[in-house]
Amino acid sequence: MSVGLSERLTHRIDLRPTRRAVAPEVRRRRRVQLVWGLLVLNVMTFFAGAPYLLPIPGMVGKLIAQAALVGALMLVLTVNRPVRVRPSVFVFLLLLLASEALLASIRAEFLGGSLFRASRLFAFVLVLWLLTPWWTRRDLLLVRTHLIVLWFILGSAVVGLAVAPGTAMFEDRLHGVIWPIPPTQVGHYAAVAAGLTAVLWFCGLLRRGVALASVLVALPVLLLTHTRTALVAMLAGVLIAGLSLFTARTRARRFLAIGVAGFTVGALTLGSVVSTWLARGQDSEEVTELTGRRAVWESILAAPRSTFETFFGFGLSNKSFNGLPIDSNWLGTYYDVGLVGVAITIVLVLFVLTSAWFRPQGPQRALALFLVAYCVVASFTESGLSEASPYLLELTLAASLVYNLNPREGAR
Repeated sequence: MSVGLSERLTHRIDLRPTRRAVAPEVRRRRRVQLVWGLLVLNVMTFFAGAPYLLPIPGMVGKLIAQAALVGALMLVLTVNRPVRVRPSVFVFLLLLLASEALLASIRAEFLGGSLFRASRLFAFVLVLWLLTPWWTRRDLLLVRTHLIVLWFILGSAVVGLAVAPGTAMFEDRLHGVIWPIPPTQVGHYAAVAAGLTAVLWFCGLLRRGVALASVLVALPVLLLTHTRTALVAMLAGVLIAGLSLFTARTRARRFLAIGVAGFTVGALTLGSVVSTWLARGQDSEEVTELTGRRAVWESILAAPRSTFETFFGFGLSNKSFNGLPIDSNWLGTYYDVGLVGVAITIVLVLFVLTSAWFRPQGPQRALALFLVAYCVVASFTESGLSEASPYLLELTLAASLVYNLNPREGAR
């Protein structure tokens, strides 16, 4: 009896250092997750143009979102201490883009707003750089954190729909009413959540029940937002990610086969329903004009500009031209930071895409290909790759997944 008691006491004593060693790592991981959540909050649009439930003035809501970036910077400095960063071509290109935006903003017509946006982009990139030590974790910490944050956002949209359906369906499109989020952004979050869930399930990294519940929530939310760009981008991203796993994962092969069959049957039997959803109440002329986007794009290309403005742009704007949204990453980038900014953005996308293409088959490659494909497809009618935005966050996630470790280094 005394021997058994002695063994139990010894076992308890031996466990204490292990627990003490694990606790700081858990706290660091949670702080990193909180930093990422604050970055997502920073890029969430406070959509004051539609009714919402919380009595938050528009100015206060925008201030909360901007303060989240300051909080993320301060918090990441507490977890990354002493400061260590990984060398990265992707981060270097982001810093180059931020520097070019700062240069263009100095000569902007609205100096204060442009300088603020350029400074914000610089701080945003700095936080992303300070997170590089967590890029190479085998547990995909940043990807899982991003997905958890998206689930919280979609949950708030669903709760808002359940509590106040009339308010949530603004102009027959679902938007956030707990925290006011425009329909296009709700659709974006739903599409990315559904796509990441599908790819993680393909790879066996997510249980079937969790994956099914996530998709069954995300897809109806996406359809209720009537966001065509997000739907097409998600389908393209999942297809490319699935094809990258085609020879290695039975789940991917089965899902793609069922998906193709379902798409064919749906196109034949539900063609009119799909056409009505895609038309979104617009006539053929409005669809052809891309809901007025073409007129704005032609005006941007026809606008007079000096040589400096051609190469470096007019400075970071709110992505509008003559009061109308630009709704194109490439024309928005050209207007803000000129041909140089467009070139840097193209190199950013190509660098991540090339790195993913030549990476060995596996979850990191599939997830990166989904995110890059989604960003590329969405970039034609959405803006964000050249500013602090959800798209830049997701492109950074893709870059983290294809980061090449030094042979002497190991992922935690």
